[in-house]
Amino acid sequence: MSPEDFNDAEDWLESELRDELDEDYEIELEDAVLSMKIREIYRKAHGETIPRQTYFKSLLRLQAELIKLQDWVIANNEKVVVIFEGRDSAGKGGVIKRITQRLNPRVVRTVALPAPTEREKSQWYFQRYVPHLPAGGEIVLFDRSWYNRAGVERVMGFADEDQVEQFFQDVPEFERMLVRSGIRLVKYWFSITDEEQQMRFLIRIHDPLKQWKLSPMDLQSRIRWEDYTRAKEDMFARTNIPEAPWYIVPGNDKKRARLNCIDHLLSLFPYEEVPSDEIALPERVYNSDYERHVLPPELYVPSKY
Repeated sequence: MSPEDFNDAEDWLESELRDELDEDYEIELEDAVLSMKIREIYRKAHGETIPRQTYFKSLLRLQAELIKLQDWVIANNEKVVVIFEGRDSAGKGGVIKRITQRLNPRVVRTVALPAPTEREKSQWYFQRYVPHLPAGGEIVLFDRSWYNRAGVERVMGFADEDQVEQFFQDVPEFERMLVRSGIRLVKYWFSITDEEQQMRFLIRIHDPLKQWKLSPMDLQSRIRWEDYTRAKEDMFARTNIPEAPWYIVPGNDKKRARLNCIDHLLSLFPYEEVPSDEIALPERVYNSDYERHVLPPELYVPSKY
């Protein structure tokens, strides 16, 4: 490679890295696209958060470790389930997005099931979750899980007390069965204060890009804050077992919550870097008798930007 080619490659790589950071900033816009009024109130309520440069540097380091974890899971045929629970707007989706951002979607997938159908309501309660459990070499992240029965279904009256009691009797044994089968089960609860949830709901109401996140059920959760608190405390008391303990993530500061959760998740696995063959780009094959055809202009996406 000539010095000129090397300089061109270096410039290209720097450009690609800038694009990567632009993607990170684009994701962060979800926190920034707020009305000035709400943003000002929000900042006053929170004070200073972790500096942006420190946050991104820490996040990229942790995401590099997540890639090592992914490779270790594949190499050792491990099966991992991570459950994310918490009140509406607690930040579960945000941390899941940062975990999966640089990982292989064929290895690491997110499961966020909708409300059960009439047919599913007639099944064994855990039945609709079982098909989503991992095979060897897979990581599954549940954005809400079978703990819906202990939370929203109980509080909103979608399950009666007999069904809830049956759930509490069944879930410890169900999770022990998963662990005995070789699944590594991790359970996170994202905890935010009453005031913080109110602020995040107001942000969603006033931000057109976030209004889709608000549902009638979310609004009901504000009314029934104390009912959810009692249900959460009961859930911890009945389902915090040695084989699958709960881990609580303080979530009022989104950025710190993401970093702390990912760092803690990594600490739970005895992963190590998996040796891999050096990758070499093969030479492109050129055929002198091949002539590229000119495609009709209507096939191209218009260049508006």
